[in-house]
Amino acid sequence: MDTTPEETRCTKCHRRLRNYSPDGLGPKCRRKVRKAGRSETINRRYKAHLVERAVELLEQGGLIPLRDTGKNRVFLAVSSDGSTAYRTTHSACTCPAGLRSVHDCKHRIAAMVMALAS
Repeated sequence: MDTTPEETRCTKCHRRLRNYSPDGLGPKCRRKVRKAGRSETINRRYKAHLVERAVELLEQGGLIPLRDTGKNRVFLAVSSDGSTAYRTTHSACTCPAGLRSVHDCKHRIAAMVMALAS
């Protein structure tokens, strides 16, 4: 039986992680994401309660990168109850709030925070 641990990598920069991380980020990337979540650009542009929910989504590891197309990074965003996943970028989201709402959903805000953290 092979008991060698699997190599875990940061979902943002793909560096090897020494310790398990529930959000999939390394310590440097986590600091960048938290700093971007508190940035003036995000807080001025979006409602405060949506920014809080977006940062919470990022801290729980609910935003999984799928691909980077150059202009847009595509993410898989997990719903609040964990039963559904939506495709999202910083410009569009397939969740019900993203399809019909006037304001941006928390998934789009989380994708914007990840884009600002790069």
